[in-house]
Amino acid sequence: MTPDQKALVTATVSTLREHGVALTTHFYRRMFEHNPELKNVFNMGNQQNGKQQMALAMAVLAYAENIEDPSVLVPAVTKIGHKHVSLDIRPEHYAIVGRHLIASIGEVLGEAATPELLDAWATAYNELAGLMSSLESGLYQKAANQEGGWTGWRPFTVKRKVAESDEITSFYLYPTDGGQVADFQPGQYVSLKLFLPELNLFQPRQYSLSSAPNGEYYRISVKKEAGNPQHPNGMISNRLHDFVEEGGIVELAAPAGDFMLDTAKPTPVVLVSGGVGQTPLLSMLEHLISTNSPREVVWVHGSRTPQVHAFREPVAELAARHEQVQQHIFYDKPAASPGQEQGHYQGIVDLNTLNGGTLLPAGADYYICGPAPFIRKQVQDLAALGVPREAIHFEEFGPATLSV
Repeated sequence: MTPDQKALVTATVSTLREHGVALTTHFYRRMFEHNPELKNVFNMGNQQNGKQQMALAMAVLAYAENIEDPSVLVPAVTKIGHKHVSLDIRPEHYAIVGRHLIASIGEVLGEAATPELLDAWATAYNELAGLMSSLESGLYQKAANQEGGWTGWRPFTVKRKVAESDEITSFYLYPTDGGQVADFQPGQYVSLKLFLPELNLFQPRQYSLSSAPNGEYYRISVKKEAGNPQHPNGMISNRLHDFVEEGGIVELAAPAGDFMLDTAKPTPVVLVSGGVGQTPLLSMLEHLISTNSPREVVWVHGSRTPQVHAFREPVAELAARHEQVQQHIFYDKPAASPGQEQGHYQGIVDLNTLNGGTLLPAGADYYICGPAPFIRKQVQDLAALGVPREAIHFEEFGPATLSV
């Protein structure tokens, strides 16, 4: 980009802050009108609730704000790249998106969208698309080259379906072709695609892998959510719970994601989760146990009640059998009075409850997963306890953004 083009993009920052969501809402409406086949690629639940529009608005704003030095966006770009690979996004999709994005800028800004401004944004978008495509090409190649790896969508058979609680069910997925499955890093996810008759669309969703890598199958543990045709969030989980039985076929993309256990470090590990956010942390816990890691592990989990607490017994058994593992469980509504069972507490997860943080090992790495408010609280509490930011790792389920 030329200095003049960068200046033109930077000059749109205030407009993007004020009208970014209006722009991205117009963009998605335009794109789906002209390219309805892309409804099979995008999460239409996040379209209905506005999350995708907000995520894209934040991404466009962040790119404009950092146009002079886009390198600061590398961590966010990497996260988005993993998500795109899990959805089988290819370079031709970038061309479609770019065409509609630039057209939308012109249509929303009206006379303010001069030819020079549109040309500057087209150049900026093409540079970003080239960066993303290059990153994703490397991820595709890595996925295809490893033993049992693949790109695109691959059919898997549900060989076991196990209820883990009143809300969460595990699905054990084996390759329908009888081949191996690629290894993955504990903490990563797979994209799963199902046809939804209610929408007459295929819809993809990401689910964390909830077991240690084993070369034979993948396990996902899915919470059943409310959903209906007007509010499609939860429709895939409902279909998995209500219609997909043992012997059923689903399609998966290869494992992806940059939230993963650093298996090379010797530091203690504290795994902090809320609700179904425990799924990627279960993979980490099982990996540490199955590899006979000497690292100290603290499992901290919050659930509304014991009835919706999935994997309660398996984790308790692991903690009982392995002295390097300790667990702390928080219930909004415990079955018994708090304090009757060691390591159980009433209320939301509060790391300060653990003897003011003294039960947390020194020099630990923290892995956190759960709803956004849950993550925010844990990060703030850890910062107050003096834990360095580089030792705190977290994953929020939902659309990725370029916000930094």
